[in-house]
Amino acid sequence: MSTDLRLGVNVDHVATIRNARGGGHPDPVRAARAAAQAGADSIVAHLREDRRHISGDDLVRLMGDLDLPLTLEMAATDEMLDTALQHRPQTVCIVPEKRQERTTEGGLDVAAGHNHLTRFVDALVGSRIIVSMFIEPDPRQLDASRSIGAPAVELHTGAYCEAVIAGDEALSARELGRIAEAAIYGVEIGLEVHAGHGLTFDTVGPVAAIEEIAELNIGHFLIGEAIFGGLESAIVRMRSLMDLARADAAGSAGA
Repeated sequence: MSTDLRLGVNVDHVATIRNARGGGHPDPVRAARAAAQAGADSIVAHLREDRRHISGDDLVRLMGDLDLPLTLEMAATDEMLDTALQHRPQTVCIVPEKRQERTTEGGLDVAAGHNHLTRFVDALVGSRIIVSMFIEPDPRQLDASRSIGAPAVELHTGAYCEAVIAGDEALSARELGRIAEAAIYGVEIGLEVHAGHGLTFDTVGPVAAIEEIAELNIGHFLIGEAIFGGLESAIVRMRSLMDLARADAAGSAGA
């Protein structure tokens, strides 16, 4: 169980805006520096096959210019494995990836891809890179992640967030319960549990209150909020909401 909750800030969509016009502005590395100043514990970047946002050059600069740890999100392909082994980020989160999707649409099916994924995990762990599997909050996927040697998982929170947005209280409670149960089970079987996808100011609190979760990774919402009030302000507010929810949960447990 984690008493402190880390925040990873994903800077992909700073690069998305840059790439819409070309050139070098806005710069995701500058955004990463601002995130560090605002209280982020790590930076997250997804190097996609089609390079739709983060580029290879961005990755080099993020690795070279920042003091914060970098989590590289990547698909389980030989090209991405070679890239990870060359640059050696602190953490690699293996995610499903489809060229036609706008964003990651769900968790990786580790149980079905066990044989394919094992060699990627072995190679990364052998290079002392922490490996996280991006999965649905499903005990079967947690068991499979542990069985292939991944020390961490990131639980997909998208279904919960979508239910909150839709105003479906019963569904959002059910999905939040799935996340909480998966986090508890993950810790029980020896995994470090992270969570992310779709989290906003309105949805982060109940997830942050789950004490078994050690880290939240948030990107698109923070970059969108930066348009209206600045990136550092958005991160400071998110950090505050996370810390308040975790403190309230700890206080309730202590009582």
